[in-house]
Amino acid sequence: MTAVLLPLPDVDSAEVVVPAPAPGPGNWAGAASAVLVEGTVWLAYRVRRPIGEGRGVSTIVARSADGVRFETVTEVWRDDFGAESFERPVVLRRPDGGWRLYLSCATPESKHWWIEALDADTPEGLANGTRTVVATGSDQVAVKDPVILIEDGRWHLWATEHLLTEIGHEDRMRTAYSSSVDGLVWIRHGVALHPRSGEWDARGARVTAVLSLDPLTVLYDGRARAEDNWYEVTGLARDSGTGALVADPDGPVARSPHSDGALRYATAVRLDDGRTRFYFEMARPDGAHDLVSSVAG
Repeated sequence: MTAVLLPLPDVDSAEVVVPAPAPGPGNWAGAASAVLVEGTVWLAYRVRRPIGEGRGVSTIVARSADGVRFETVTEVWRDDFGAESFERPVVLRRPDGGWRLYLSCATPESKHWWIEALDADTPEGLANGTRTVVATGSDQVAVKDPVILIEDGRWHLWATEHLLTEIGHEDRMRTAYSSSVDGLVWIRHGVALHPRSGEWDARGARVTAVLSLDPLTVLYDGRARAEDNWYEVTGLARDSGTGALVADPDGPVARSPHSDGALRYATAVRLDDGRTRFYFEMARPDGAHDLVSSVAG
């Protein structure tokens, strides 16, 4: 399998799904996850303002019949969780028919993050759903930006871990893999994707989308320098045959042609017609990031 045979995000055909909340750097709509349920696309994304103006202020769950025009169903605010910021959420329908929203929550006045889940009978009820902390992190590791799949009764989680052991270097990131029988209590199996010294992803490697479980094939965010934090581009990695993911040697497969070059937090939805719809956060010329979508296959 080669990168050119895979469906990938396409900058040229991308349509804006959710525009940035305002012009200029630091105003971002994105960090999305999406799922197709009975022909409807459900999307969860965070709205972010620049540092000093609120950062990740809310998480929105929305639905669409065509995958492009979305209607907001519910909105969750970071202040209700005592969080300083929100980052990537996950929305899904549980196997029992209920709904769950995972939130990435920043601990105030620190570099620490945790992941919390909200459960409700309906998407509309998620904002007031039952809360469960599912990943606490520690004083050495922050955990955020989950990617979650359910297959044959097994829950799979790829979560970003930021190492907190060196002050001033907390932007470094890797991806760990965990499994679960209910999506609330997780067993961590180890690091699935490491950054690579001297490469374009030397400073971080964050899995954002699973294109295939067999063989495991993922899209991931990477950056070379600390200065590129928030401006990641998208790469491809595959199972090496040993359970570890190995980055495609050809480098990034997608980046924005504008401003900071960011094209990150890609998520993939397999449509009923066999094509794949991607959602991704992409930089525009003024430095803001829009949430956009393209279809491949």
